[in-house]
Amino acid sequence: MLSSDKNVQECDATKVQWIDELLAHKNDCAERVIKSLKVSPAQVPFRDRVYLWPMFANYTFTAADRFLRYVQIDTQSNPLSGTQPTSEKQKDLSRLLVDELKAMGLADAEIDEWGYVYATIPSNTNKDVPTICFCAHVDTAPDASGSGVKPILHKSYNGEDIVLPDDKTQVLRKADFPYLERLIGHDIITASGTTLLGSDDKAGVAEIMDAANFLMTHPDAKHGKIRLLFTPDEEVGKGTAKVDMKKLDAHFGYTLDGGDAGSLEDETFSADGVQLIIHGVITHPGYAKDKMVNALKIAGDVLASLPRAELSPETTESKQGFIHPVRVDGIAEKATIDFIVRDFVTDGLKKKEDFLLGIVEMVMENYPAAKFELAVTEQYRNMKEVLDQHPQVVNFAKEAIERSGLKLKMESIRGGTDGSRLSFMGLPCPNLFAGEQAIHSKLEFISVQDMNKAVETIVHLAMIWEEKGEQKG
Repeated sequence: MLSSDKNVQECDATKVQWIDELLAHKNDCAERVIKSLKVSPAQVPFRDRVYLWPMFANYTFTAADRFLRYVQIDTQSNPLSGTQPTSEKQKDLSRLLVDELKAMGLADAEIDEWGYVYATIPSNTNKDVPTICFCAHVDTAPDASGSGVKPILHKSYNGEDIVLPDDKTQVLRKADFPYLERLIGHDIITASGTTLLGSDDKAGVAEIMDAANFLMTHPDAKHGKIRLLFTPDEEVGKGTAKVDMKKLDAHFGYTLDGGDAGSLEDETFSADGVQLIIHGVITHPGYAKDKMVNALKIAGDVLASLPRAELSPETTESKQGFIHPVRVDGIAEKATIDFIVRDFVTDGLKKKEDFLLGIVEMVMENYPAAKFELAVTEQYRNMKEVLDQHPQVVNFAKEAIERSGLKLKMESIRGGTDGSRLSFMGLPCPNLFAGEQAIHSKLEFISVQDMNKAVETIVHLAMIWEEKGEQKG
């Protein structure tokens, strides 16, 4: 590969493969290639020209600086809360975002009573372009503390172990995280060792904010109307519970909540929740012989009867689904087990739920005086079922990633996103990379350069939708 800091002779287009090599160059080198060919930009084929336009040559990215500020605001959601949002502190970041969006010129930026932030980047084109939405969530996971986050910027990562200062047992190693090999030379952000970092999904928030800043300050980047949406409570499964789709008023969307640079996720699990309630027979334990039926022991038998070598998160990967008990509660009289059931094929959920029912019925045969209830609740569905009906949404995202100079990596999510639910609420919505790594842990990290590439991808995506639009009149 040619380096952007070499002289113009080394940038001679006769020595490079036109598209692949120019993608590797910075914009200043690409401009020298055009000049050396003595052609005007208008003579360069359009597909090539979009790479050569020095969009970001003189732009100072703000995503990392924003991120470093945002992660210090505790926005952890609460899975045990019945309120919306589940923690009021999430609004602290949401209110800040509204202030920053208004300062950029997004005059309609607002936060509603539920903690959702809505804003509009106005169209600057004469074409008819569908309204697209970029979405990220402000809350962080309850898996590790999100209070007192102290972000650390490690400049020019050299591949050596990173020991986090506040807990020296927390060590970031390439052996544990092979993606670090790709990040040698990058600037990496971590927490200090006692908290999570919060890149899931404050990275996505910061990247959308930076892209909004770019588009508002670069009117030559043509785009249609863009809606921004920042949601609370995604980590506890309530991220879209109070979204006002009429207010949002968008045709297609993209969440920024993924991992490796260049990755694009268009498929998720389909998901159900299953609750099993077991009713035992209670009596005084001193006189319980041949009378008491202990619901807790029945619950234990059900759990012990689940397969150990298959159908569980710890024994499955790739496109394999599972049955997973997530909570047990009760007393001798009544016990409850909550399960989550996952499968990439929606019809597969019913098969797994029937299998679970069979286990319960088999166990209950040993306790004829006991009774049970089993209830299934739909949680979300595989967004691919919707996205396949609108192939342009994913195809344009693929092109945007490639225009950013990245290798496309298509992935399936062994989980769900706000985009899963939004897709079935009328907003087809795949998931773009945000650069998040080792999420929900004290070893969480992210590359500044990956974040900047996410910003570029957002901008390219907005422009691609405009390019495909039709002239008015």
